[in-house]
Amino acid sequence: MGSAAEEPGRRVTTLELFFDLVFVFTLTQLTVLLAGDLSFATAGRVALIFVVLFWMYGAYAYLTNQVPPDRPSRRLLLMLGMGAFLVCALAIPRVFDDTGVVFGLGFLAVVVVHTALYTRSHGRDTIWYGVPNGLAALSVTAAGLVDGLAADGLWVLALLLQFVTPFLAEHGPGRADGRSADVMRAQLGGLDPAHFVERHGLLLIVAFGESVIAIGTGIGDLPLTAGLFGGAFLSLALAVALWWTYFVRDEELAEAVFRATPAPRRWRLAMNAYYYAFLPMLLGIAYLATGVKKTLGHLTEHLHTGPALALAGGVALFLAGDVAFRAVLRLYPVRFRAAAAPAALAATLIGIHVSAVAELLALVAVLVVMLAIEARTAPRTVPAPAVARTP
Repeated sequence: MGSAAEEPGRRVTTLELFFDLVFVFTLTQLTVLLAGDLSFATAGRVALIFVVLFWMYGAYAYLTNQVPPDRPSRRLLLMLGMGAFLVCALAIPRVFDDTGVVFGLGFLAVVVVHTALYTRSHGRDTIWYGVPNGLAALSVTAAGLVDGLAADGLWVLALLLQFVTPFLAEHGPGRADGRSADVMRAQLGGLDPAHFVERHGLLLIVAFGESVIAIGTGIGDLPLTAGLFGGAFLSLALAVALWWTYFVRDEELAEAVFRATPAPRRWRLAMNAYYYAFLPMLLGIAYLATGVKKTLGHLTEHLHTGPALALAGGVALFLAGDVAFRAVLRLYPVRFRAAAAPAALAATLIGIHVSAVAELLALVAVLVVMLAIEARTAPRTVPAPAVARTP
């Protein structure tokens, strides 16, 4: 393996960022769906929809790392993918009522465009990704034709099909033409670390924008009193503190870990860090945004369980994902964030029994204390042995 200085450091293009803006609109629509019925059942369905969608976002992020949109044909195909994600986003608020088939067809278009672009870098190997992804899209489309548990079951089937795809990607092509699993992992792990890490960081930034938009949505036409401004600033402070947990230290060190990881191990590292661990982080932002929307108009009141749990649970879920992210990349310490997650979740009781503004204050306090303690104890660089042991 060459030194980190020898590896490419391509930047994320503006078209990729534009793509991310469209994708995050799906996150916005999920908060609309959840805010309309703040129940455990809807929260579970929101999670299910987002997991299915985020799989294909990750597929596009990996794709453009391998196949840069640097020529007209690639740009046009990527724009078609954006349009397909837009169809999915527009269908989300009523996806379990009357727009399920529309969502499914949009999602199928997302898969078809991705598969077509993927042939540019992986040729016939694309079948090992395109077929299970296509079957997942057809399962989601079929879910739009039925109701209740049958629809939920088809969504779960789509999720299972997506989860087996990495195994097929690692082992399928080798069985067809004699290539070893290590050769396939080396091909899959041929990532540009700078581009891959930056791409997901930008997605996280755009997602944080949703929590800021939620402040305006939550205020609506309410009179701009001093108390309302206080609640808005606390909501913003909450988003800023979550931004701090990732961007002040973790993003730069994550790139260093990726550079120090041999290509055959990079594929699995990317899956664990930027798919499985990123899922709860992004979903946490969506739940937090929903909680902010439902809270700002009731700052001095006792909250119902739904808004209080969405607010605190969103922060706790983000922290849980961040703990998993750090553990995968061996970015220590993780114990302070692991302790802060249940502490944040416990703030739900403050919202229910005291007031919304008290819950916001408690959540900000948990994050500030966590970051302050960590700043005094965390190493400034990744220890070399930790990088070497990265799986």
